[in-house]
Amino acid sequence: MPDNFQFAYPLVALLIPLPLIIYWLLPPIKNRSTALKFPYFHRAAEVTNQKPKRASYIKKRNWFSWILMYTIWLLLLIALASPELVGKPEKKIKTARNFLIVADISFSMANTDWVLDGKRVTRWAAVKDIMHEFIGNRKSDRMGLVFFGSNAYIQAPFTSDLKTIQTMLDEADVGMAGQMTNIGKAIVKGMDLFQRDTIQSKVMLLLTDGVDSGEAILPLDAANLAKKDSTVIYTIGIGDPGSSSSDLDERTLQEISEMTGGKYFRAKDTKGLENIYTELDTLEPIEYEEESFIPKTLLYYIPLGAALALAAFIVLMNNLILLFKRFRRD
Repeated sequence: MPDNFQFAYPLVALLIPLPLIIYWLLPPIKNRSTALKFPYFHRAAEVTNQKPKRASYIKKRNWFSWILMYTIWLLLLIALASPELVGKPEKKIKTARNFLIVADISFSMANTDWVLDGKRVTRWAAVKDIMHEFIGNRKSDRMGLVFFGSNAYIQAPFTSDLKTIQTMLDEADVGMAGQMTNIGKAIVKGMDLFQRDTIQSKVMLLLTDGVDSGEAILPLDAANLAKKDSTVIYTIGIGDPGSSSSDLDERTLQEISEMTGGKYFRAKDTKGLENIYTELDTLEPIEYEEESFIPKTLLYYIPLGAALALAAFIVLMNNLILLFKRFRRD
C-alpha cells in the first residue's frame, strides 16, 4: 500500500461487525406453512410414549452465500470510507492582479538589428519570442494586451487564459496600428481597460523603441493619470539609444516608471530582454493563498464497482440454480 493512501472516513470501520450483531440479536424468521392433519396423532403419541411439542424447520446455512454477502458489505463500507491518494501539499495560486502588456508595433520595430538563435530578426519578432515564456509564467495574473503605433487598440482584454494571450500576441504584426509612436495614447488606452475591471491591483508593462510623436495626450500626463489610479508602470526601452538606427527616449520612460512606482529597463538584445523578464518576475512575484491546496485522487468507485459486480454475480447464479432445478423437475 502506498504511503499516500488513506481513508477520508476511517470511523466507518466500526460498522464492520454490524451484520454479525444483527444475526445474533434478532430472532429467526418464522414462515407459516400448510400441515397435514393426522386423525390418530394423539393416540400414536400415547402409544409411543412421546410428548408432542411445537417445532419449526430450520434451513441449512449456505456458508458460501453468506461469505459473498458479507464481502459485499465490506466492499460497501470501504467505498463509504472514501479511500483516496493524497498528493503533496501545494500552494494555491491567487489571482488578484491585472497585468497589462502595452507593446509598440510601429514601423521602427521592423528593424532587423536583433539576433535570435543565431539568425538576424526584427525587434518585434524577438520581443514576441521571449514574451511567450514570460506570459506562460504569469499564472497568478489575468493578462491583457494593448498594441500601439499612431493609435492604440486592445488586442486582448484581461483573461486568465494565457494560451489565448499568446495566440493574440502571435497574430499582431508591425504596422497594424500605424507608423508613428504615441506612448500617451497607449497608456490612456491601458487605463481604460483597467477601469472596466474590478480587480484593484494593476500593473502595466510598456515596451517601445521610439520617442513619443507628441500628438494628443503627452506621456507624462498619461502617467500622472495612471499614478492617480494606483497603476504601476514598468517601462522597457528596446534598442541602443547610442545607435544611429535608434531614437529611443529613455528619459521619458524613466520618468514614467518613477512617477508610478515602477522601474525602467533597457534591452539592447534578446539576452538583455530575457534578463529583464526574469527581474520582473522578482519585482512582481506570483502570489499564493495562505492556505495550501492538497490534491486528492478519490478511489471509492473501485470497491463500489466490485460490490455491484459481486451482487450481480450472486443474482445471476441464484437464477441459474432455480432454472436448473425447474428443468430437472420437469
